[in-house]
Amino acid sequence: MISLPRPPATDVLRLLFLGLSTLASPSRAQLEMHAPAGLSKLQAVEGAEVVLPAWYTLHGEVSSAQPREVLVVIWSLKQEGKEPVQVLAYVNGVTSNTTGASLVYPMPSRNVSLRLQGLREKDSGTYICSVNVQGSQDISKSHGIKTLELNVLVPPAPPSCRLLGVPRVGTNVTLNCQSPRSKPAAQYQWERPPPAPQVFFAPLLDAIRGSLRLTNLSTSMSGVYICKAHNMVGSAQCNVTLEVSTGPRAEVVAGAVVGILIGLGLLAGLVLLCQRRGKALEELANDIKEDATAPPTLPWPKGSDTISKNGTLSSVTSARALRHPHPRPGASTPTPSLSSQALSSPRLPRTDGAHSKPVSPNPGGVSSSALSRMGAVPVMVPAQSQAGSLV
Repeated sequence: MISLPRPPATDVLRLLFLGLSTLASPSRAQLEMHAPAGLSKLQAVEGAEVVLPAWYTLHGEVSSAQPREVLVVIWSLKQEGKEPVQVLAYVNGVTSNTTGASLVYPMPSRNVSLRLQGLREKDSGTYICSVNVQGSQDISKSHGIKTLELNVLVPPAPPSCRLLGVPRVGTNVTLNCQSPRSKPAAQYQWERPPPAPQVFFAPLLDAIRGSLRLTNLSTSMSGVYICKAHNMVGSAQCNVTLEVSTGPRAEVVAGAVVGILIGLGLLAGLVLLCQRRGKALEELANDIKEDATAPPTLPWPKGSDTISKNGTLSSVTSARALRHPHPRPGASTPTPSLSSQALSSPRLPRTDGAHSKPVSPNPGGVSSSALSRMGAVPVMVPAQSQAGSLV
């Protein structure tokens, strides 16, 4: 069987079809991100501004002219131990950003550099730029990422100076200086200004802690001392005035103060003890007064002479108690007179508690008729009232 040769027009058509198919296939370019050499790590001062440079290119483009592209740009911040935070986003012609963040060039542009203004220490971290470019027919071309590190430095804040110790002749003191904020950590330097300029070094000076130790003080060491805190981006200073006195040593003053405090404590304790003791004695006396009973009243026996309420002894009727002696035989019996009876001292009856026997009105048992025959004269005897007076 003999094969016939194919006409040359068929080969031409086949080659033309393959060429058209190649031209009709979508172009797939590769996106590449760029940053200036040596600027992958940036440093800036707090309060200033910085630009994070970044741009992209498309490799394998059919034409050098930029076709219609759908551009998506996202800047985010990644800090250690935290999730990434979006700083700026440009999507479909709309830009959303945080305070102080903006794009350097208007979009669309292949330069996607980020500007940060009013920097703060917390703005330090790793910044990630993500770019996605799509064609006019929503056919993805490429995607690229670029990272830049930013370190925000902080100059030393104004430090505080203070004096530790008692500045007296012969003693030791320490001057201390410390800044509350500094990044990197501040270094410290102490010095004395004119007219007695002096710069201090180790071992008296601790440049890390900011302390200066002065030993064996003298009056010539009195004056102003200046502390300077500095780092690579700034400095600040403070000062303290040292006055070296010649007064008593601190140990003597402290001992005197302690002695005075102890004496005051003992005096206060003694006063409290006396007050408590006096109060106890007063309470005891009050208890004795409340418990005491009135003395019993002495009883007067019946038939005894009475005493008036004002304590005076009342008159006593003692005529009945007088006894006349028996007359001797042959002797005349004297006649008692009123005066002799009145002057005679009455005898008080005994008050031994026993009832006294009634006294016979006639002494010696002589009857009144016998006394009349004997020449006796009757006498009126005054009676005693209840109040104790003679009636």
